[in-house]
Amino acid sequence: MVNCRGCRSIFFPENTAWTSLAEIRLNDKKGQSAGNIDWVLVAYDSGGRIINFGTLEVQSVYISGNVRRPFEYYMEDPSQRFNMDWSGQRNSPRPDYLSSSRKRLAPQLIYKGGILKKWGKKQAVALHKGFYNTLPALPEVDPTEADVAWLIYNLQHDAARNCYQLTEFRKVYTLFKPALDRITTPEAGSMDDFCQFLQEKLDEKLENPPDAPTLTDLL
Repeated sequence: MVNCRGCRSIFFPENTAWTSLAEIRLNDKKGQSAGNIDWVLVAYDSGGRIINFGTLEVQSVYISGNVRRPFEYYMEDPSQRFNMDWSGQRNSPRPDYLSSSRKRLAPQLIYKGGILKKWGKKQAVALHKGFYNTLPALPEVDPTEADVAWLIYNLQHDAARNCYQLTEFRKVYTLFKPALDRITTPEAGSMDDFCQFLQEKLDEKLENPPDAPTLTDLL
């Protein structure tokens, strides 16, 4: 589980009275919901009045494939199948990092993150190491200058208990807009390759290649 205590130092000075509130709705100027914030860390004074806050979003990953079949297979004989490898099976479950970044992470940064940035509030985003590694390299800044802290977690084996613990791997500090631009702006591939693909599709449609120069030749 992601520990909110690890975020306290990102938002507040030492010895600040604070607590965490879960699933807080965030509205835009028109009162329309921009979504729920997973955790809001609030600092308060001796009278219980809020003096500051920061947010923590926990980014999970979409799964492609079929999860039910391997689980049912495992449950038929857990003691013998605890170490099974289902990766070669049809529709084996696997993380869909691309959809997770384009359909979940980016929209949350744009809508919820955009409002928080407008308010001048710091944000933290917790995500798995494997997910973070699929993102483009984010331009890092000093923690004191950062708008966003990326809390990167990984599973670590606990030999004494013979189990895996979700453990913080590292923190990455960025500004809001440069990080958002890197995530939402894809790197352009070769236009020549795209033109060649268009030519092949056109040739198929016309059933024979043209004698005239191709688009690639003209460019």
